[in-house]
Amino acid sequence: MTAYDAIVLAGGAAKRLGGADKPAVSVGGRALLDRVLGVCRDAGRTVVVGGRRATARPVVWAREEPPGGGPLAALDAGVRQVEARAVLVLSADLPFLGERTVQRLIGVLGTSGQEAALLTDPDGRDQPLVAAYRTEPLRRELALLATEYGSLSGLPLRLLTQELDLARVAAEPLASFDCDTWEDISAARARIREHGNVLDEWITAVKDELGIELDVDTGVLLDLARDAAHGVARPAAPLTTFLVGYAAAQAGNGGPAAVAEAAGKAAALARRWAAEAEGAAPESGPAEAPGSAGPAGTAGPADPGQADAG
Repeated sequence: MTAYDAIVLAGGAAKRLGGADKPAVSVGGRALLDRVLGVCRDAGRTVVVGGRRATARPVVWAREEPPGGGPLAALDAGVRQVEARAVLVLSADLPFLGERTVQRLIGVLGTSGQEAALLTDPDGRDQPLVAAYRTEPLRRELALLATEYGSLSGLPLRLLTQELDLARVAAEPLASFDCDTWEDISAARARIREHGNVLDEWITAVKDELGIELDVDTGVLLDLARDAAHGVARPAAPLTTFLVGYAAAQAGNGGPAAVAEAAGKAAALARRWAAEAEGAAPESGPAEAPGSAGPAGTAGPADPGQADAG
């Protein structure tokens, strides 16, 4: 089962944030909602339940009745808009949720034959708002709960999950970390600036900001930047990587292969440049064809009297 729709719950009063618009709070330069939308970009249809706002990619909007009626009311509003046989359900405050976790949830749902696949946090607690559900059982249980209680407003999520046949998926570290307080927000902002995380976070943020979905080998580009900075001059690094991107775009599809090819050519040039500075290449030969240079020891351009001697 690979086809799925997504429901992202972006309502709630955010009382522990002093009533702030939590989905719009920035972590790593991106709104929390946009970070979550980024990990479910493969969804056929993405429904956001909550107040309308600008988002990084197109979504379908829905609103629970009554507004602020809680997660089950929000789920009911969202599931009315989905079309796929599987639906991914996420809250909008998960800064570290990754696409790999989403794929695991959808994969387990498809292979297990069960009605839902829930993430469990490191303490073993179920996370029903980081989960994949079969659409029809989800609709069925929401309808039964609405009939039994007269309304879904204010009902706890456990009433839903206790009636479903569940598969459980152990969370990767921080996958289920959510931001309920300003302390959580501060911790998330600090985490993405740690040495092991900051580069991936920055590249992802730039791609989202520019509307780019290209996955390239950033290690190749970093090596190129290092070679250009070392072998030519420090400002050459950013300019060279820019030119590589431009060349890849000009090459046609501008995909990962085009970037790799352009980066390889530029890296080779940077190494030749550095070799000349270190005296490892003939001083007479900028880009001469093989065999065109004079014999070893021939005077270079600094000796004009012998420049044409052959």
